[in-house]
Formats: sequence, structure tokens, C-alpha cells
Amino acid sequence: MPIDETLAGYSNLAFKTAFVVYLLVLAMLIVQYSTAKKQVTTERERERELVGVGGASTERPAAPGKLEAAPRTPLPERLGNMAFSVVFVAIALHLASIFLRGFATHRFPLGNMYEFVTMATCAAMVTGLIFIHERRYRSMWVFLLIPVLILMFLAGQVLYADAAPVVPALKSYWLPIHVTIVSVGSGIFLLSGVASLLFLLRTYQPAGEESDNPIGALARRLPDARTLDRLAYRTTVVAFPLFGTGIILGAIWAESAWGRFWGWDPKETVSFVAWVIYAAYLHARATSGWRETKAAWINVAGFVAMLFNLFIINIVVSGLHSYAGLN
Repeated sequence: MPIDETLAGYSNLAFKTAFVVYLLVLAMLIVQYSTAKKQVTTERERERELVGVGGASTERPAAPGKLEAAPRTPLPERLGNMAFSVVFVAIALHLASIFLRGFATHRFPLGNMYEFVTMATCAAMVTGLIFIHERRYRSMWVFLLIPVLILMFLAGQVLYADAAPVVPALKSYWLPIHVTIVSVGSGIFLLSGVASLLFLLRTYQPAGEESDNPIGALARRLPDARTLDRLAYRTTVVAFPLFGTGIILGAIWAESAWGRFWGWDPKETVSFVAWVIYAAYLHARATSGWRETKAAWINVAGFVAMLFNLFIINIVVSGLHSYAGLN
């Protein structure tokens, strides 16, 4: 069937609009994040003023029959609340770009690197809604959006491929099964990697709450280290079996397409290495003496292996999985 150029154009427009809205959300969250310390300090000063000896308040009670005006929410806090609402719009546009691309090409939209990165980044954002929707995780959205926006920029400017039919090797019912599972697992691993990086940043924080160290000032606005470590573990527990299943299904597809289950193709090899690294992380996370900083570094290594597999193996190294769609 011919490509529907109109729907393909709408898909590109939805992708670009989602990128712009994500940028807007990031800007609003950065404003809130940068003022977080000041707001906490102000709240503590207010508590000291309100609490006197014996716990009595120093404020005069309101006059009978008169309603006190509710305290006005600071602008950065309002921007943060607004950003969390707007992110739903951005994710909806992100999803729309994927579905429109599929309808335009009359196939599952996972035939090249542009489409894979679009799916993986969308999975990362949806995972964020599931795992870090609570208010205590609000500051983490800044650090999740930054890599998502970088990947989307690369997808749109470097990896972009025009809407077209897939190569004959990908015309299989295994495409939506195998690649969807791998891309969703990769998106969840993205959040896991960010959580471990922030955990390492949080544990680096110098002693003393009022330290002038810029890293310490940055870390103080994050959730506590235990919360970040738990988040990294929970997301990896979800992504690990997904990614492993994707590798197994890929081996079954390889037997059907190439007559063998495993051939140590570069993509297969690095995917397996990444899976082993994440297995080592889960083991280290449950081992006394490794479950904190050392385990976090292993998780970061797994994240780096995923990025290496996505860019270096797909673009630089030639193999049977060279379907990047790049000219």
C-alpha cells in the first residue's frame, strides 16, 4: 500500500510539538527546582516564628466572623504544578506521533532508529508517570526530561528517516513483538539509569546542609538516597525480564529468518552483555556490601551499554541488524 504522506506529515508535526511542549515543561520545572532551597528555608523560618515557647503561636487570631485569606502559592510552585499537568499533553502528542506514523506506513512503526528512539523515549515518559508521579519525586522530572529531549533531538535531526515500507527482512509478525518489548524495556532502563545517577549524586553530597558546594546544593533538592536507590531497583526489576524476553524472542525470530538462534552478531552480543550487566546489578543490589554505591555504578554501566548498543552498534558497526534507516 502507498504511504499516506498526509498522516506522515501529521506524525512529524506531533513529534515536533511534543518536543516543544517537553521543553516548556522542563523550563517550568527548572524554575521550581532552582527555588526549592529558598522555599524550604522560608517555610522553616515561618515555623520558627509561629512556634513560641510551649508551642503557642505568636500570630493574632482572626476577628470573629472574618475569613482569613489563604496564603498565596508561590509562582515557582504554581509553575511546577502546571508543568506536571502539561506533561500529559506532551505525552499524548508523543503517542499520537507513533500511531500516526504507523497508520501512514501501514505497518508497526519500529522499522528504523528514528521510530525506535521515539518509542523508547515515550516509554520512558509513561514509566515516569507510573513510578514518579508523587510530589516527592517532582524534582526528578528535570533529570528525566533532559536525556529524553536529547534523544528526541537526535532522533529528529540525525536519525530521522522518511516514512516508508520496511526492508523485506523486517516484514514479519515478529517485528511488533520483539522490537516493542525491547524498546519499552529500554525506556524503563532509562529511568532506572537516571535514578542511579541521581543516587550517586545524592550520596556525594558533602556533610552539612548549608554547604556552598554546588553539587551539594544540587543534591539537596533531590529525594533522599534511599528513595532513589529503591526507585532504580524497582524499575530495573520491571525492565530486566522485559528486555530478557525481547532477546529470547529475537533469537526465535533469527532462527526463522536466518536459520540459527544465535550467531554472535554485534547487536546480539552487546544486547546480551547489557542484559548480563543488569543481572549483575540485581545480584549486587541483594548482596551485603554491594547494595548501595557499587550496585548503582553497575546499573549506570548497564545504561551506558544500552546507549552504546543503540548508537555505536547501529550506526558504526555493520551487522545483520543494520536497519538504522540512515543514508
